Amino acid sequence: MVNEMAPLGVGQNTELGPKEKFELIKRNTEEILGEEELKEALVKHKDLKHYIGFEISGKPHLGHGLVCMSKVKDCMDAGIDCRVFLADWHSWINDKLGGNLEVIKKVAVNYFKEVMIAAFKCVGGDPKKLKFVLGSDLYHNNDLYWLDVIDISKHTSLSRMLRSITIMGRKEGESVDFAKLIYPPMQVADIFIQGIHIPHAGMDQRKAQVVARDVAMKLSFSPLLDHAGNQMKPMALHGHLIMGLQKPPIWPVPKEKLKDLKAELKMSKSIPSSAIYMDDSIEAIKKKIKNAFCPEKNIDYNPLLDWAKYLVFALGKNQKLEIKRPDKFGGNVTYSSYDDLEKDFGEGNLHPMDLKNGMTGKLIEILEPARKHISQPKIQKMKEDTEKLMITR
Repeated sequence: MVNEMAPLGVGQNTELGPKEKFELIKRNTEEILGEEELKEALVKHKDLKHYIGFEISGKPHLGHGLVCMSKVKDCMDAGIDCRVFLADWHSWINDKLGGNLEVIKKVAVNYFKEVMIAAFKCVGGDPKKLKFVLGSDLYHNNDLYWLDVIDISKHTSLSRMLRSITIMGRKEGESVDFAKLIYPPMQVADIFIQGIHIPHAGMDQRKAQVVARDVAMKLSFSPLLDHAGNQMKPMALHGHLIMGLQKPPIWPVPKEKLKDLKAELKMSKSIPSSAIYMDDSIEAIKKKIKNAFCPEKNIDYNPLLDWAKYLVFALGKNQKLEIKRPDKFGGNVTYSSYDDLEKDFGEGNLHPMDLKNGMTGKLIEILEPARKHISQPKIQKMKEDTEKLMITR
């Protein structure tokens, strides 16, 4: 395999200046590790590379599809070379789909990939510009990759790897098989072997990105290079983890526990009622939102407000949320900003049921391109095959 670590070359997007590109990349993120470095890179570098990786565990939900792919589109619009990594080996290590690598691979390159294409359409992206990389293809006959895995491991302690298993959704201190300790250095090696300047993930993957930055200047085989051929650190984007729809185990939630509980109760495929999937039917969307936890006047812990912020208003400047209601309850109202929506809800001017109805209609509208894409007979067959595999696993 050709090493993609060559110095940076000629750029693609000349319409936006460095400041505009940075603001586009940064918006709706929780943090950027190396923010000042990214600002400088956007001035000096002409061909930056981005990637986001996904475990293959069945069907993508709205967090994967809308939140992640809207940021992919932002990066692409900023002239960044973007790719989606289908992490079949990581999924195998983490026991997804019964821990069967061939099943995982089949789902990855078929239905999972098609759903992510559908999601990209929903956020206004051009799927023809999407690049997909399968882990198995990247690793095959690639001695350099495995040199990177060992190189990274030699510069990271065992205790740190044990702490880093949380990126797999495992609890720190949990008893795990040894293969799971290989997962973090493999994830870090994915960055360097592909020459990724901007790794992108949710906040739950932060430990892997920190390791990548810590070892970047020590690597011998696939160093990340700047425009002048000097070693540099990757600059990591961390996106928001949208909340699950379920009621928290503690209510009301103490303010000091809000942040941790929101992260713990993120939308999860392991709790189906907490999540809406990219391929859910209109009936399923209506049912899940109707049953969603949405306490009146509460703006501190409210899944539907969280969704409105990151699944509606985050998708573009002209997004609006329309609430239809009888005149006796205030009549129809249209929100053009999240702040106005939050203010009205917090003051009791908007009832939870009205918010639920508005969000139901909006999500059905946003997901229309996905329904159209997935309705193709070939993709419907992939969906049926995937659902059978999920049941048997």
